[in-house]
Amino acid sequence: MANANAAPRCVALIGPYLSGKTSLLEALLFACGAITRRGSVREGNTVGDHAPEARSRQMSTETNAANASFLGDPWTILDCPGSIELLYEANSAALASDVAVVVCEPEVEKALMIGPFLRFLDRHSIPHMLFINKLDTASARVREVLAALQEVSERPLVLRQMPLRASEGQVTGYVDVVSERAYRYRRGEASELVPIPDDFSGEEQEARTGLMEKLADFDDALLEKLLEDAEPSKEEIYGHLTRNLGEDRIVPVFLGAATQGHGVTRLWKALRHETPSPQATTARLGIAAEGEPLAQVVKTYQLPHTGKLSLVRVWRGTIGEGMVLNGNRAGSVLRLTGAQQEKLSAASLGEIVGLTRMEEVATGAVLSPSGKAEALPQAEKPQPVFGLAITAERRTDEVKLTPAIGKLVDEDPTLELEQNADTRELVLWGQGDVHLQIALDRLRNRHNLPVTGHPATTPYKETIRRGSQQHSRYKRQTGGHGQFADVTIEVKSLPRGSGFTFTDSVVGGAIPRNYIPAVEEGVIEALRRGPLGFPIVDVAVNLLTGQFHTVDSSDQAFHIAGRQAVQECLPKCEPILLEPIELVGISVPNAFTSRVQRLVSGRRGQILGYDAKPDWAGWDVVSAYLPQSELHDLIVELRSLTLGVGNFAHRFDHLQELTGKPAEKVLASRAAEAAQ
Repeated sequence: MANANAAPRCVALIGPYLSGKTSLLEALLFACGAITRRGSVREGNTVGDHAPEARSRQMSTETNAANASFLGDPWTILDCPGSIELLYEANSAALASDVAVVVCEPEVEKALMIGPFLRFLDRHSIPHMLFINKLDTASARVREVLAALQEVSERPLVLRQMPLRASEGQVTGYVDVVSERAYRYRRGEASELVPIPDDFSGEEQEARTGLMEKLADFDDALLEKLLEDAEPSKEEIYGHLTRNLGEDRIVPVFLGAATQGHGVTRLWKALRHETPSPQATTARLGIAAEGEPLAQVVKTYQLPHTGKLSLVRVWRGTIGEGMVLNGNRAGSVLRLTGAQQEKLSAASLGEIVGLTRMEEVATGAVLSPSGKAEALPQAEKPQPVFGLAITAERRTDEVKLTPAIGKLVDEDPTLELEQNADTRELVLWGQGDVHLQIALDRLRNRHNLPVTGHPATTPYKETIRRGSQQHSRYKRQTGGHGQFADVTIEVKSLPRGSGFTFTDSVVGGAIPRNYIPAVEEGVIEALRRGPLGFPIVDVAVNLLTGQFHTVDSSDQAFHIAGRQAVQECLPKCEPILLEPIELVGISVPNAFTSRVQRLVSGRRGQILGYDAKPDWAGWDVVSAYLPQSELHDLIVELRSLTLGVGNFAHRFDHLQELTGKPAEKVLASRAAEAAQ
């Protein structure tokens, strides 16, 4: 029976790219009557993935919400992107949900790809189920897939269904392990109840015994019953399953094929009966039942015609149109189903709705009338690992670029914009090439701002091997007051990392004190571009002495003389090229550690060692020094070597001398740029 007063529940569909989440969303909506025809990702007509960037790639590029009702119970389904580069979006959606369904493919070798999703869910105690999709095309046995998935799950996996197969091996239905009923799939129709095959009862009983034993690990009374060979009732088993799912102790596993609609109604029923209520979720999050209205921003959209739209989940009270939240007066309250919007007067506990005009509110913000609501968990923002220097294709668009990227960052906080002072490039940073190409497409599609991107320039530096002295005189007579300044400087090298120092040893008023700052400014200007074409670092310049003219000397003259002196001196100081070196920590499953070591060595890296990754069973962290120039596409190759799960953290560590062919290549490139 449906509970007319039940608060809407929320389920997040998460899992790796190509696992079939958007197809599962279509199947769920079709099964409950929310849509009359299942769309296709290939045909570009699904409820989810309605953005141009998603349709052109045939992949989810952002979280999409859809509202539905199953047997009278209201639901919001969040279809999350599966690319590892967009994992932050999936994690944020999971935090706002009562349950997550992790969708995966029935392939043993792809089980590793589920690990990052499961780890996040367990760290935040989010109840979750597994849906093994695409069984209609499976080659591996479910038992083998389940064993591989258990390797990456900290919680015990509880198989809820056993596949029925035709003589040629094709999956034709399933046996429900709890109800002990068998069903045959029928395309476009509800599954048909059939007798359990005689030769199957042994396998079904084995699976049922395994399920009971795992449940008994969390309940002494059930364990005692099993030891006494007493048979628990089906209602009792369902009660254990519901309670243990809600406490994130077990992970129920369901089977199906979303594009065929197989297993979808069974999944709906499990969600309906076993998903915790929003009240239980607020208790898990530590939200008090009483107090002022409370909501949290799950996702931000910057839409071409309607502007900013904040997708929020209401955790307490009622949120209405015109209500002031965190100092922002909310505009319309909208119920979303893909691109469709339905205007509401208000939203209450459990609902996920869009709020307009929340201009000053960021993704993850906790909203309340007072603006002083309790803090709630947020997904950890990953460090950027891939950057592109971007420029507007149309010169007239340059002034629009920074504000438009600000809106992208508002939508997706894992993007970062850097104005590099050394290279004078505008660099957009993100989680990989796909991530940034999606961002560039959004600039074009949503902001009519076409841009180009190319690898960011490495900020090389120069220093000197030896010191020298230099005398320089600047003298100009053009009628009236002339220009005169005379300086003698000494340039010395400093230890690596010292930067730049300026001193003066002028005595006897050879140069008046008021002109010395101008000399320093000229020196600094000259150091911005050394003989090799790069900024000079780790040098000390001492102003030894000089001469001045009471009428013709000026700040400008001494500025020019200081600059000339440095420019004339540096070529005699044996300038050398320096490249930035990053300290990198590469995180991978330990099966890939040896590959990563070869990857680092092939990029002129220096391996410092490797250790087990804290709190990540079966993972290593390889520490290394890597030239910054080798980091640009490191994440692309790393993920191709590790089924997409490898990642790295990095920070600048030091500058290191660059010689030989790599240095010749850099200098030739700089000379070619200067010649243009």
